[in-house]
Amino acid sequence: MTRIDRRGILRGAAATVGVALAAPFLTRSAMAQGNGTVNIFAWAGYLNDDILKAFKDSTGITPNYTPYGTNDELLNQLRANNGGGFDLIWPTVDRVPNYVEYDLVQPIDESRIKVDQVLPSAWENSVTLGAVVDGARYQVPTDWGTEAIAFDTDQMPLEYGSASYGNIWGAAAEGKATVRGHSSLIGLGLWLEAEGKLPRPLLDAFKTPEAQTEIFDVILAEAVARKANIIQFWTNENEAQGAFRVNGAAIGQTWDSTAATLAREGLPIGFIAPKEGALAWMEGLSIPKNAENLDAAYAFINWFLTPEAGAMYTNATSINSTAVGSDQLISDEAKAFFAAAYPGDALEKLWWWPIQESWYVTKRNEYQDRFLSA
Repeated sequence: MTRIDRRGILRGAAATVGVALAAPFLTRSAMAQGNGTVNIFAWAGYLNDDILKAFKDSTGITPNYTPYGTNDELLNQLRANNGGGFDLIWPTVDRVPNYVEYDLVQPIDESRIKVDQVLPSAWENSVTLGAVVDGARYQVPTDWGTEAIAFDTDQMPLEYGSASYGNIWGAAAEGKATVRGHSSLIGLGLWLEAEGKLPRPLLDAFKTPEAQTEIFDVILAEAVARKANIIQFWTNENEAQGAFRVNGAAIGQTWDSTAATLAREGLPIGFIAPKEGALAWMEGLSIPKNAENLDAAYAFINWFLTPEAGAMYTNATSINSTAVGSDQLISDEAKAFFAAAYPGDALEKLWWWPIQESWYVTKRNEYQDRFLSA
């Protein structure tokens, strides 16, 4: 597995300066479809009314948006529907091989994708991160973001260079932290690895069940010993935001979009990459095996990869679009959030999620459950 070029994902965006903004791209069949529909199963908060209306106004196609909160919720729902019920899904790229394994998605017809509207680094690096299985592409990369440290700027101010996952687990955070079960074990693991306290490199946990057990046994013991720090566990966006709004959290390991939303509400919440590296993920659009509206599905993918749509998405979520030229159109607020979250060499240190095979996910969930119930 090749790690993604951390600079490249931004270098591709910078190369678009001076390129004329492309008009929304539609296949002729999609145009002819007129008032058709496309059923989209996507993360909660990803598609607001403005984005959905802009797509319909541009194409005449009515988007039906159903939100979900976790990758596992998406996978379980699609398995229950035998790869049907939706025309598009939005998994993280490292989980795409799970859908291929269960025969739930169909290969992408690359001739129907306007590939030149995707950042080249995202298109190329998605291959090794999970979008391509046995030579066939099953996902078009549309966005990327991170899970790092959200913090109350009054109660627990942090600065880049010293901010660490260890701040979440230290004595000062007792009764003040919020984390997600399984990914918090990775954040804790990165801190322990930096401290020389893991028996082998953390990435080995994704290679064999034996290595995963050896590494996670150490991480779990540390997590249980420090569990008094956790005031609330979260599993989805609403829960993570609620931890800060109403439940007294002052620090946490959350998504970038969580902190951005809270900050827009006027709460004193910052977001910073820790010195061990922010957990970075790429996402994209995949087409379920039994999708019924293929033309409309491809129309949405290509429309979402226009600079205008990409900028609308980033402005709404503070998640980064892979659409070429979108970085030239995002708001000053979105630019400021990005600059504050990833100063200095933070982009060099991004820790990209490796492919999570089914055996890894099963064991990961077992350790998560042991942590939650301890």
